[in-house]
Amino acid sequence: MKNKLTLAEKLTIEMTYLSNERSFLAYVRTVMVFLSSGVAIMEIKTLYEYRIIAYILLSISPIILIIGIYRFFSVKKAVNQIVEHFHKQNIE
Repeated sequence: MKNKLTLAEKLTIEMTYLSNERSFLAYVRTVMVFLSSGVAIMEIKTLYEYRIIAYILLSISPIILIIGIYRFFSVKKAVNQIVEHFHKQNIE
């Protein structure tokens, strides 16, 4: 008799997918905060001497977004490979 995924295993896989999505949204939230902070510093005249911080924040934002996208898809691919491996073992 072939073993199928138990309910606990199915829920664990689903929780991993949701955790991955939550982590990606945290990256997006961080990017939005960096972008808005950088723009705010640039627009407020009294913070003119802190413009370098604004440039740093604006420069780091796309890097953080790229890292977040890369991690999201790499974790998603890894989880899918584990699930496929489990299904292949059950077919044989």
